[in-house]
Amino acid sequence: MSKPVILIIRDGWGINPDGKEGAEADGNATLLARTPFHDDLYQTYPMSRLSASGMDVGLPEGQMGNSEVGHLNLGAGRIVYQDLTRINKAIAEGELDQNPVLADAFSQATQSRLHFLGLVSDGGVHSHQDHLIALVQAAARAEVKDILVHAITDGRDTSPTGGAGYLEAVQKGIHDTGAKIATVIGRYFAMDRDKRWDRTKLAWDAIVWGRGEVSQSDPETAVRKRYDAGETDEFLKPLIFDLPDQPRVRDGDVVFFFNFRADRARQLSRAFLFPDFSDFDRGAFVQVQYVTLTVYDETYQCPAVFHPQLLDDILGKVVSDAGKRQLRIAETEKYPHVTYFFNGGVETPFEGEDRVIIPSPKIATYDLKPEMSAKEVTAEVVKRLKDYDLVILNFANPDMVGHTGVVD
Repeated sequence: MSKPVILIIRDGWGINPDGKEGAEADGNATLLARTPFHDDLYQTYPMSRLSASGMDVGLPEGQMGNSEVGHLNLGAGRIVYQDLTRINKAIAEGELDQNPVLADAFSQATQSRLHFLGLVSDGGVHSHQDHLIALVQAAARAEVKDILVHAITDGRDTSPTGGAGYLEAVQKGIHDTGAKIATVIGRYFAMDRDKRWDRTKLAWDAIVWGRGEVSQSDPETAVRKRYDAGETDEFLKPLIFDLPDQPRVRDGDVVFFFNFRADRARQLSRAFLFPDFSDFDRGAFVQVQYVTLTVYDETYQCPAVFHPQLLDDILGKVVSDAGKRQLRIAETEKYPHVTYFFNGGVETPFEGEDRVIIPSPKIATYDLKPEMSAKEVTAEVVKRLKDYDLVILNFANPDMVGHTGVVD
């Protein structure tokens, strides 16, 4: 009997060039922790290193990598030029003004209101603030007069208190357009991807109905006050700066989600897109023209500015064409990565490809349960191992716990 090939992706487990000597200063949890199994692997078997950032994975030079990018390149077996790079190029070459999707959206918005929604930072993982600035400026050139920005603060892929500075930069970038920052809310609420619908509802109520703490300050000042009170960007509760406690998103408005990464944009998008949505009480279904920067889901009936690159001969396809069986398995937080992203942005499984999702623990932050669901993932793989030729699995906890910044 032939043995299966197993690709184990330990998400977020990196190699710090400072080594053990710099582990304490760097807060390098992988070297500070007791890791006997990991140490045995290094001592017993051949090892090498992979570059996971910058141009080696299709990102701009100096741009850090992320889970989506890593899985996309692994599955393709080649450098895949990322959405961030493609969008930057389009902006630099002045292509936004000629884009038909944008032209149609901006044309409708001249008769209504245009809402830009997305993550405001320079992290480059889910979005980039320069894209927002370029889009607002393009809308202003198209003579859209009523523009509101609903800003999601980061704090995971950037400094926990960098959001105030990013908001200041955006305000400077859109100052001459007449656009206003209407909402600020942390990504913990607006970008949940684990069906914690109470969080998504808080974002919906803030964006659509103007519910939250009403501030008379500018966004930068208001956010800094939250820092003083102990809140950080990821967990910022809604701040409302314009049109409080009233319907701000109205029938006929245009809503543009400018995140380029799909996985954390889907939940909130569903509330805007589906009339029969029932995961929380929206108060009312608002009929808007919904536009996204990239394709979030092939089943979503909304226009997107940039479409996926078609990648041929990726690993999953080659294995399938050879008549082999493959298993993709991860817990909830990384399930899209071993399926959608590993398959080159294609949602549909290949022939002979089975998928298993293990629920992630339902807790506020993963430092409270740093093992997450690693044991359950392992047990399921062991149970199914004999049935497959290839197993691709992801252990999410190094990455997800690392994002909390809690070393203890």
